[in-house]
Amino acid sequence: MEKKDKIAMLEQSLDRKLTTLEMYANRPRKWVLYLAITLAIVLLVGWSADDIHFTGLTATGTEVAKGVVHGVFHPDTNLLFGTGDSDVPYLLLQTMAIAVLGTIFGAILAIPFAFLASFNIMPKAAAYIVRILILMIRTIPSIVWALMWIRVTGPGAACGVITQSVCSIGMISKMYITAIADVDTRILESLDAAGCTAFQKIRYGLLPQIIPNFISTVIYRFDINVKDATTLGIVGAGGIGAALIQCINSRRWTMVGSFILAMIVLMLIIEFASTRIRGKLARGQ
Repeated sequence: MEKKDKIAMLEQSLDRKLTTLEMYANRPRKWVLYLAITLAIVLLVGWSADDIHFTGLTATGTEVAKGVVHGVFHPDTNLLFGTGDSDVPYLLLQTMAIAVLGTIFGAILAIPFAFLASFNIMPKAAAYIVRILILMIRTIPSIVWALMWIRVTGPGAACGVITQSVCSIGMISKMYITAIADVDTRILESLDAAGCTAFQKIRYGLLPQIIPNFISTVIYRFDINVKDATTLGIVGAGGIGAALIQCINSRRWTMVGSFILAMIVLMLIIEFASTRIRGKLARGQ
């Protein structure tokens, strides 16, 4: 009997293997689709490269590159550690202030947008309208927003704050919407069955689920805004970018190196701190 059982088990095993092999042999043939996608990518790259002509490095470009590298390794220490309103510490603080205010205002204004655009809270028609509005905000680059707002407020930090607030609404709202969509409604249903009030359901059922994601999103956006604040300064929206472009235009490479070195150190500190905080939030600490 044992021998027969072993033979039966072996036959069943062979049948399963044959079935697997048959399934593999009868799998859908997608090589035509893959080939078409590959050809489309090759044609797209070829078409794009046809309009891009690299003419090599100019003498001026080489001089600028050498000047920037020399400036980074030989920074202007008086500018780097000075206390005036045109020195690096003051301009870095101004850049940070623009990013902080822009992030906070954008994060606050994004909350109603996110709830109004959530399908599990609002009717789909109304949610779609708000989502289209958020998409329109996100579509316009920050540099274009800055060029528009600078006509309203004039050059300076106020333009940078308003620009970053508007740009932050688009991205933060999208991330908020995702966090709200991932809410476990069973917790809310359990609290409702226990006779909790609406405030208690929000306090103990909704907020604990969305706040960690909200905070993580705001920290991530702040990281982006610090970088954007430097770029926006180039068009006159305050911060260290305006001084940097002036030094580049006047070829004061040691000053350029001071600004670049300070920005590198600042971004490393922010990146380290934000990564640690987001990691703790992800672990629920």
